[in-house]
Amino acid sequence: MSKLPHVPWLRAFEAAARHSSFSAAADELNLTPAAVSQHIRLLERHVGVDLFKRLPHGVVLTDTGQAYALPIRRAFAEMQDATSSLFTKQKRRRLHVRTSVTYGALVLGPRLAEFSELHPDIELHVSTAVWSDRIDDRRIDIDIRYGTGNWTDQHMWQLSQEVGVIVCTAAYAAKFGSTPDISALAADHRLLVMGSEVEWQRLSSHYGLELGGSSQSTTADSSIMALQILLGGSNAAIIHESFAQNYLEQGLLVSPFEYRLPIRESYFMIVGNNALDRSEVTDFRDWLVGGK
Repeated sequence: MSKLPHVPWLRAFEAAARHSSFSAAADELNLTPAAVSQHIRLLERHVGVDLFKRLPHGVVLTDTGQAYALPIRRAFAEMQDATSSLFTKQKRRRLHVRTSVTYGALVLGPRLAEFSELHPDIELHVSTAVWSDRIDDRRIDIDIRYGTGNWTDQHMWQLSQEVGVIVCTAAYAAKFGSTPDISALAADHRLLVMGSEVEWQRLSSHYGLELGGSSQSTTADSSIMALQILLGGSNAAIIHESFAQNYLEQGLLVSPFEYRLPIRESYFMIVGNNALDRSEVTDFRDWLVGGK
């Protein structure tokens, strides 16, 4: 036999085999029981064997019918899966967020699982930049930026009010006494973060500490790099408390002094001019601003 049976015959057969009833198959296919019976009779004539035993109160598959029903059912399921995967309109929403490297790695990144759990239909794309002062890529929906907020962007929300803390390893702090001497520590080996090199002088002025210069300094281009350098145990740095928090909680670093230096800059969320028309953008904004 080279010619395949007609699809309506196979559909009637598969439904009747599943329900063990021509009437139930007719209801599912929106046909009459007589039409289902006719389709199956034509199929049986085509294949040359009986596929059902007709009983006074219903039908049952023959052994051949049972063997034939399984691959036919599987074939219809595969056709349905292929049709759905290829032609069903995707319902997932896409969102592109750009953030500074350190904020993304230490603050935003650990929280994104929470957002994905709340909004499983949003496909999130996250990219990083060391410095940015404008949305220069049309694909970016949300930009998380560090500064004073003096940009010309129309849609902006402040995410933080930063304070700086002195952090180092416990072993390094112990070099300056059981109750560390901040003057001695500050004079030893400072680790500076690029763009925040004046924070030691600001701390000194803010608290009237009269800290002098240091004998040696190292500069890192980001706070996340500075934190990794601090783990080596040979210096101390002033780091945003929000960045150092996980390191402090895990006992990797300590903050040996109670000084909290107000930082003039903050992190801001900037949304592109047309992006607020999209629900995925407002969902992310409300989640991050509300949970700051």
